[in-house]
Amino acid sequence: MDKIKKGYLIGIIGVLIVAVIALGILFYSKQKEYKQASQNSYNMAFYEVVDYVQNVETYLAKSLISSTSEHGAETLTNLWREANLAQSYLSMLPIESQELSNTEKFLNQVSDYSYSLSRKNIYHEDLSQEDLKNLKDLHNYSIDLANTLNQLSDDLNSGRFKWDELTDKGTVAFAQQVDNISKESFSNLEENFHEYAGLIYDGAFSEHLTSSEKKGLTGNDIEEEQAKQIAEQFIGKDQIKEIKNLGFSENATIQVYDFSIINQKDENINLSISKKGGHIVYMNSNREVNAETISQEDANKLGKEFLNQKGYPNMKETYYLKQEGVVTINYAYLQDDVIIYPDLIKVKVALDNGEILGLETSGYLNNHIETRDLSKIKIQIEQARQTINPDLEIGSEGLAVIPTEWKTEILCYEFKGKVEDREFLVYINAENGREEDVLMITNTPNGTLTM
Repeated sequence: MDKIKKGYLIGIIGVLIVAVIALGILFYSKQKEYKQASQNSYNMAFYEVVDYVQNVETYLAKSLISSTSEHGAETLTNLWREANLAQSYLSMLPIESQELSNTEKFLNQVSDYSYSLSRKNIYHEDLSQEDLKNLKDLHNYSIDLANTLNQLSDDLNSGRFKWDELTDKGTVAFAQQVDNISKESFSNLEENFHEYAGLIYDGAFSEHLTSSEKKGLTGNDIEEEQAKQIAEQFIGKDQIKEIKNLGFSENATIQVYDFSIINQKDENINLSISKKGGHIVYMNSNREVNAETISQEDANKLGKEFLNQKGYPNMKETYYLKQEGVVTINYAYLQDDVIIYPDLIKVKVALDNGEILGLETSGYLNNHIETRDLSKIKIQIEQARQTINPDLEIGSEGLAVIPTEWKTEILCYEFKGKVEDREFLVYINAENGREEDVLMITNTPNGTLTM
């Protein structure tokens, strides 16, 4: 019986060993298939990048010799499309490196710039000498980029590097391996890019604008203790029972010292003070509001008075939203009766007693300057009015500075009116008469919003 049991156990062990070997072979086979599929996917993405970058170079070359605005608009639109597609496929590659980051930045710059210039052509405007110089500089770099990618394509075809090796070994190994591939490799993209990274365009993608310059964030850096004193002064030292430092937010859009305050009513208030200049970036109290006795008009006035007291004069209420007895009002800066929408501050007002429960100033701190140049008016309001759809019954009109999606600003005529039962805002460029934007106003019992 012992021999039978022993033989039985050996048999089971043998079966298990065979099963493990079989599973190992199956796992290895599946892993190999997965690696091959990944290789194929990365190869496809890379070759698409090569093709689209080549197309970018071609369209940049064509843009330099287009003689009509119609053909120029078509060429620049194609350039915008090809640069976007190149970016999409570039993001699929398993590489995180400064070289690819700069390549992506270049393609994004080409995309934004070509889109902006295509709009010029659509409005039958000729490209300036500076526009053409910028296109020529971009074209020169696109040639370098295309040559480098073609060299890498040859290296990939010859098996001198494989994508799975790059993903397995990480970016340090990638950098070492790339240096051994050829003299013209991704490492050269960084060197070449330095010549073009400083290009500053007169438009939506200017480097100094996309770097999020904080124009309203004035003053010197302060320490934590100074920030605490500013917080106490803002709330009122006699109103504070306890104040705690919650730390320094170094990676925030605006670096701030965060504080938690308990006031004499045992209500919690969160407050953020900017390291640079000691500005109030954020204040919020979530006390419960059970009644609404303050009108919207009175709330607007109370918010404006509060901003005046805290050093934010010349603010005009724009839109608002009511929620659970609290109204959040957007105030925009007013310069010589021109509404400056980028300089935005939000104020929370309690509708039971008019107390200010919240403040958010990031829009103002990002964009505010004391006096903007508002002299670029080349068309009169009468001319601007003529470009508007005749069905719009105009209720009010005036000048406004509006932000663009590229973080630039445009001086416009703002027309507010109705078509049937719907309210609209139409913005006409005060310099060239273009229709820049149309917003639909939605009036609800809880507020006035735009879409």
